Amino acid sequence: MLHTSLYCRSFPSPSHLRSLVLSSRLFPSVAVRTSPTLSLRRSRANRSIAMAATEDNRIKRIASSIRVIPDWPKPGVMFQDITTLLLDPLAFKDSIDLFVERYKDKGITVVAGVEARGFIFGPPIALAIGAKFVPMRKPNKLPGEVISEEYSLEYGTDVMEMHVGAVQSGDRVLVIDDLIATGGTLCAAIRLLERVGAEVVESACVIELPELKGRERLGDRPLFVLIKAKGV
Repeated sequence: MLHTSLYCRSFPSPSHLRSLVLSSRLFPSVAVRTSPTLSLRRSRANRSIAMAATEDNRIKRIASSIRVIPDWPKPGVMFQDITTLLLDPLAFKDSIDLFVERYKDKGITVVAGVEARGFIFGPPIALAIGAKFVPMRKPNKLPGEVISEEYSLEYGTDVMEMHVGAVQSGDRVLVIDDLIATGGTLCAAIRLLERVGAEVVESACVIELPELKGRERLGDRPLFVLIKAKGV
């Protein structure tokens, strides 16, 4: 051991030290080791960077697959058409995957889909995270006994319903829809679920139209969206 230590000191230059390390078979006491903690940190950092880049690419793909139709259904409206997203299997899968990754470990027991486009995104998310899917429908669409919640619209009022007993007190619920505009529909869904004692963990939408201030209407209730877009 003494001989090896003295031998190391006799080669101060980096090139000689490198040669010595490469010859570690002759001098087994000389070793260069990477700190396990440092390696773990580097691995985690690289993984985080890769995940962020992947997520960014998925968001771009989703956004580019959504068609915008001006002046529909009335002048001045920039309609966000998700039917073109559904025609792109990769973009559609990206949207589902992003929601699943967010909610898979949050103890969600119910995914509540708001009519009608919440019925598109809700079931695959529910299946992936092991939750039941509950449709929240417009009046007179559900055949059994229902609980109802009336809510206001720009041009009047509407009603949302769900089956009695579909959601239990203590259920942890994710409310899903394709888009949040003024927030009236999501607010009604949340109130309906809270009336039966459920905990609404979060509401989630593919698209948000920020200028219509739906997020403000939700108050302190959490909202997650994939894309922010212009609707007017």
